[in-house]
Amino acid sequence: MALIVQKYGGTSMGSPERIAAVAERVERARAAGDDVVVVVSAMSGETDRLIKLAKSVNAQPPAREMDVLLATGEQASIALLAMALAARGVPARSFTGAQVHILTDSAHSKARILDIDNERLRACLAAGQVAVVAGFQGIDADGSITTLGRGGSDTTAVALAAALKADECQIYTDVDGVYTTDPRVEPRARRLDRVTFEEMLEMASLGAKVLQIRSVEFAGKYKVPLRVLSSFQDGPGTLITFEDQGMEEPLISGIAFNRDEAQITVAGIPDRPGVASAIFGPIAKANVEIDVIVQSIGQDGLTTMSFTVHRNDYAQAMALLAGVVADLGARSVGGDDKITKISLVGVGMRSHAGVAATMFEALSAEGINIRMVSTSEIKISVIIDEKYLELAVRTLHEAFGLADAKV
Repeated sequence: MALIVQKYGGTSMGSPERIAAVAERVERARAAGDDVVVVVSAMSGETDRLIKLAKSVNAQPPAREMDVLLATGEQASIALLAMALAARGVPARSFTGAQVHILTDSAHSKARILDIDNERLRACLAAGQVAVVAGFQGIDADGSITTLGRGGSDTTAVALAAALKADECQIYTDVDGVYTTDPRVEPRARRLDRVTFEEMLEMASLGAKVLQIRSVEFAGKYKVPLRVLSSFQDGPGTLITFEDQGMEEPLISGIAFNRDEAQITVAGIPDRPGVASAIFGPIAKANVEIDVIVQSIGQDGLTTMSFTVHRNDYAQAMALLAGVVADLGARSVGGDDKITKISLVGVGMRSHAGVAATMFEALSAEGINIRMVSTSEIKISVIIDEKYLELAVRTLHEAFGLADAKV
């Protein structure tokens, strides 16, 4: 008998029919002899509806009260699923985050889990019941309801799996696993049987939206085997696990991309200590995140600094730099919000040379100019013009032999 934690997102819980389908899947797991804890999100569209409702009475609702309101979405889901399981003759009991005692800090709307008391869940399982737990929510030391931020139900599921020492945490979503790239861009994208936590973290941080990044971090930290599966079709999904030293790792596991990038270039900066701090200090104080940074010094001794920010922060960052550039005596500041970042990810890069050369040659053959390059031990990212995104993804997918031969 195994202990399985299953998580179902809003799409999976989107209607009475889909809730019934989730109940059937849980019933099958129980029939196989497994103990099951189920974590659910609010029904699709419910969180947005509640946010809109809140803003109809207060344009800037207090964060604490927003958490009280938003937590009701998951509370409805757990009750409905427990009812659907009971209708199938499966004993089940619903739990809010507070009832499980998922203890968090007091950062409303973005709380972090501090501790979980698993006593009630273990008692529920020992009584032969399915435990149905509200995702996305917890309780702080003062007894106030807190929420974990968008995608927080994934984190709840992984945290419960860690606390219960579950054999596997299964994330059910609207895709049947992790793919070599987005199938909507490259139809020949292939589902991966397994991927390492390192690779999944890189893919999640680079734009792949299959899993919420905090949940992957949590799973890696507490050594929770994680599997991505489809709510709508049966299949093995993708197992996210640790690197197996006894196996030959693929050179490239996937291609991730992010459309929400913008590039800023400050040119003609006097090359002296403190320049970088003067440029990035005001941006950091405004809570604008910097991604790729490239600095070069010309023959005239002047420095050019290029970096990327999220597209939503582009206008604010440009405005902040206007005064800084004048103070530094720089020649100009310019930018472009029509760029994209494409990244190759694979633990096999550690032991193989020539990945960057193959990448650059493939893009060059298609006339795609590379603006910036960033690397890590298992990742190579390039910044290119946004108009070349789909061509670049398909080109690299072919160059590294990632295509599904069946398509």
